[in-house]
Amino acid sequence: MNVKAYRYEENPLITPADVKPYHEGFEVIGAFNAGVARCGGEVLLLLRVAERPVSPDPGIVLAPVYNPVTKAVNLVELRRDDPQYDFSDPRVVRDVTDGAGFKYLTSLSYIRIARSQDGRRFTVDDRPAVYPSGPLETFGIEDPRVTQIGDTYYVYFSAVSPVGIGESMVSTKDFRSFAFHGMIFGPDNKDVLIFPEKVNGKYYALHRPTVMSSGKPEIWIAESENLLHWGNHKHLAGLREGMWDSGRIGGGAVPFRTEKGWLELYHGATREHRYCMGALLLDPDDPSKVIARSPRPILEPEAEYETNGFFGGVVFSCGALVDGDTVKMYYGAADSSMACAELSVREILESLEYF
Repeated sequence: MNVKAYRYEENPLITPADVKPYHEGFEVIGAFNAGVARCGGEVLLLLRVAERPVSPDPGIVLAPVYNPVTKAVNLVELRRDDPQYDFSDPRVVRDVTDGAGFKYLTSLSYIRIARSQDGRRFTVDDRPAVYPSGPLETFGIEDPRVTQIGDTYYVYFSAVSPVGIGESMVSTKDFRSFAFHGMIFGPDNKDVLIFPEKVNGKYYALHRPTVMSSGKPEIWIAESENLLHWGNHKHLAGLREGMWDSGRIGGGAVPFRTEKGWLELYHGATREHRYCMGALLLDPDDPSKVIARSPRPILEPEAEYETNGFFGGVVFSCGALVDGDTVKMYYGAADSSMACAELSVREILESLEYF
């Protein structure tokens, strides 16, 4: 069966035009991929805000790099006609001479909070909530997720620097002051999701190593005694040839309990970089076991704001709120804006292919 998705009439809820740049001489090109929390009667979106320096010369790309010593953002000038660099991907600059990943990012990302009473109309804070602060974050921090355990909210995000992409974590009780806990998954790793409660005395987290030797960008699971040190890593779910998740997969929203097990809303992309959302159902007592999986997406880029944007053809969720049978899945649209769609837990469970 198909899962019906009700997209909010207010979509997109937040666009780059709604966010004032924090850096002088920069423009906001993305307010997207937000972690989600409820706190103090409000719905909070922890936005990934991406800001790009405005170049006065169209022949020059300015790459922003945070300096943890001076706490300033330095701009590296790169000429578009320099044969050393590849500018074909608007998100990154690649050095064609070394063959290794990207050399620079074209924007700097940080976390900024948007607040709402009804989950539909948001106001964006004037200043960042979490900003790059150390040598492992010089290219920015991206794609936050939020897990609430008791009265503490754990916020974790991709920390990007020239030495790789890892996952770092902070915690807060009020989203005004934050305690820093350092990097919990080393490079290259991202798409971490921490379960909201212990299972048989252990914390669990999903993660997505980026492998360079063998293997593919797929979902793994790990366990911990203290949320900081993770081990007993296991491969959880892989790519599926010829399907909507044949190119790469990774965790999306924080898993939540249902009557049949842990439901994880994950993202999958084709080799052509079309991103959709689907679901995994994990064993309630052993989340390292997959019970069922979506044969078809539960949400795919169809609306104009999902198909057109900074990087079109993308729906990418980092958080959801569950009210009874209703999942309010907040998601980044086209690497530009935030939107929300409501789905039925029952319909998602009935749409899965059980093993």
